[in-house]
Amino acid sequence: MLTKELVGQIASASGLSKKDVELLLTTTNAVIRETLMGGQAVQLQGLGSLEIKERNERVVVHPRTGEKTVVPRKNQLVFRPVASIKDEIKKL
Repeated sequence: MLTKELVGQIASASGLSKKDVELLLTTTNAVIRETLMGGQAVQLQGLGSLEIKERNERVVVHPRTGEKTVVPRKNQLVFRPVASIKDEIKKL
């Protein structure tokens, strides 16, 4: 779903103008980004949680050549859905 489609659906469901919904989404995204960059997790009720996890350095092996390469540590954005969504996905 594109942002325009999301804005349209939220606007029609809530009775707010598309301009107000777009401002709300933009502000929400900015606040979530600032929170994550500050090292805190974000809990989205009924949806899941977002957090930045550090992935450790590891050695990987190229499947064809067998060459070993070290992948440096890095930060990764992780989303964990709530259990009810996991159950619904299993039923699809």
